[in-house]
Amino acid sequence: MGSFPATRHSLVAGIASSDQQIRRIAFDALVSAYWRPVYKYVRIKWRADRDDAADLTQEFFARAFEKDSLGRFDPARARFRTFLRVCLDGFVANEHKAARRIKRGGAVSFVPLDFAAAERELSALPVASGRADVSSVPGVDDDALFRQEWVRALFAHSVAALRESCDATGKQMQFEVFQRYDLDEGRDGRPTYAQLGAELKIPVTQVTNYLAFARRELRRLVLERLREAT
Repeated sequence: MGSFPATRHSLVAGIASSDQQIRRIAFDALVSAYWRPVYKYVRIKWRADRDDAADLTQEFFARAFEKDSLGRFDPARARFRTFLRVCLDGFVANEHKAARRIKRGGAVSFVPLDFAAAERELSALPVASGRADVSSVPGVDDDALFRQEWVRALFAHSVAALRESCDATGKQMQFEVFQRYDLDEGRDGRPTYAQLGAELKIPVTQVTNYLAFARRELRRLVLERLREAT
């Protein structure tokens, strides 16, 4: 896979804006794009348990918003993703040094963060969640891990949006075909179009059409989310 696109400059400018509404909208977009990689990175690299990782993730973004620490990003010095990870490492290190922690999360709340879903995704990683340092995985460094989880989060968001769209427009069967063929990992491997059609009681031609529709919509949703942030 090629290098991931740079974070959109307008988004970076938005989080540093003096207009609080613009700043809040930009920060919500930022949290949506990065909270999953942040949470998983804290679980793996810093070996935090689930509750601590969730608290640290929320507090990291709350502090960044309150102190405008991410608004000091200089694109001439590093990628935004790398800058964010370095800020995160510094924040977690300081938290670990604190003898006693105040209650995290403050009064600042952002978009909903589904930590249970992130845990399910994390359980599929080759590293035992919360028990192994990423440095123990050959060939994987901090930036690679962070980028990998960002890409994973992008597709998780897009698949969820596709499901919601299909539910709202009465196209549940189109999503079901896509789910069974492209997303599910059965013991016997991917079914044939004929097997899937027989199972769902639809013609093979509809299996083909439904898959084409769902893949096209997923691609549109992925690109839409990329354009929001990159």
